[in-house]
Amino acid sequence: MTTDTSREMLRVSDLHAGYGRAEVLHGLDLRADAGRVVTVIGPNGAGKSTLLKALMGVVPMRGEVRHDGEPIGELPLEERVMRGIALVPETRALFGSMPVEDNLRLGAWRQRHQGRAGMDEALDKIYALFPRLKERRVQLAGTLSGGERQMLALGRALMSQPALLMLDEPSLGLAPLVVQEMFRTIDSLRATGVTLLLVEQNARAALAVADYGYVLEMGEIVLEGPAAELAGDPRVVETYLGTVAAR
Repeated sequence: MTTDTSREMLRVSDLHAGYGRAEVLHGLDLRADAGRVVTVIGPNGAGKSTLLKALMGVVPMRGEVRHDGEPIGELPLEERVMRGIALVPETRALFGSMPVEDNLRLGAWRQRHQGRAGMDEALDKIYALFPRLKERRVQLAGTLSGGERQMLALGRALMSQPALLMLDEPSLGLAPLVVQEMFRTIDSLRATGVTLLLVEQNARAALAVADYGYVLEMGEIVLEGPAAELAGDPRVVETYLGTVAAR
């Protein structure tokens, strides 16, 4: 699939967001071009998850957010989903008492007009991406391993065929080998044309898979640039990459 990478899929200007009187994000500017992987790294409490929640419409915000050129800052969560935005939250938010395949089907409600054939085709694509989910399609989601739950959360989001997919800490709580597998999957999604906004504490893995990166500290962007350049920036190396390498 060819993608017009010169097209802005996401543009955020002067974004302020928070909870009640506590402002967490202070005037953020960022962009993600179509078909690119953009990462936001930073320490705990920097506001990374708040950023994704604000973009999804579940945290109060002010400023301008444009998706594929159209303003969406005033739209409710449901309308943002219908426009092709999906979020895989840090908590996974699966229905543990439902089978794997039912969880996946719930992710496709945006595409419900496609009928059974369209649903089956979408499922086949997810099972090709995650063969383990096919093996466990009748298993209850709550009985899956941590890595399998993350696969299911990602697969469910992809069932909606999003144009913009946002991932909140996809490596959280996963074993190192599973983390490697997850990031290989994220890298492979480029071929589908989806734009990825990746929030991640594992800065080394995030910058290795991303095209462009932002460093978020105390609610403000303090550094940005091509991911390869950030990975070589002395401040990033000392603050983020060194700690990862020392594990």
